[in-house]
Amino acid sequence: MQVEDQIVELRTRERRGPAWIGAELDVPARTVSRVLTRRGLPRLAALDPMTGQIIRASKTTATRYERAVPGELVHMDVKKLARIPDSGGWRAHGRAAREQTRNRRVKVGYDYVHSLVDDHSRLAYSEILTHEKGPTCASFLGRAAAYFAAHGMPRIERVMTDNAWAYQHSLKAVCAQLGARQKFIRPHCPWQNGKVERLNRTLATEWAYRQVFTSNDQRAAALAPWLEHYNTRRRHSALGGHPPISRLAPT
Repeated sequence: MQVEDQIVELRTRERRGPAWIGAELDVPARTVSRVLTRRGLPRLAALDPMTGQIIRASKTTATRYERAVPGELVHMDVKKLARIPDSGGWRAHGRAAREQTRNRRVKVGYDYVHSLVDDHSRLAYSEILTHEKGPTCASFLGRAAAYFAAHGMPRIERVMTDNAWAYQHSLKAVCAQLGARQKFIRPHCPWQNGKVERLNRTLATEWAYRQVFTSNDQRAAALAPWLEHYNTRRRHSALGGHPPISRLAPT
């Protein structure tokens, strides 16, 4: 019972998954999962990343798959995040501040977080850019491919995206240079691009909204260190508790 209480306390305080909690308490991840289910704790996807309050119902989907080797398939997507105003937004000053901002009609705009994830290793690369137009997406793909090559993935065979206009018409030249084939998900089936969709949620909970930032520049500066942690040290349940870099050849 004491161990169960420790599991519940750590989950409530840190809002982490069974693999992380199990490693911290030296308890098998499956045991942690059973305890969380028995105690009725909701899935992390159903919680607000800052407060831990339930914000939506959990959703179970689709058949899981994994490509056999690094670079066989990579997933690409963009996540739009509201920019943080100077001195901090409502997360720093409360929801009343958000209402005041709305009343003043202050427009802070959006950041566009472009990401590429390898299907086999889960190696990830992300950049914060000012929009999601075609040339920007194409340039990002080239830089992401160079990052992957520098980390032991010299070739990308397929690039999967949704059916956004920018992806349909702007990635052809870059894919040709990489020797990669472009693939599109079926319309209205975002789970086919699920590994990058999952990264988007992880970015939100562990980087963008994990702590209170007092400026947009401060949040932006925290992305690269977080990605380094994600790729080289963060435990990944789908990889047996190892980080993505463990599935790549040393460079």
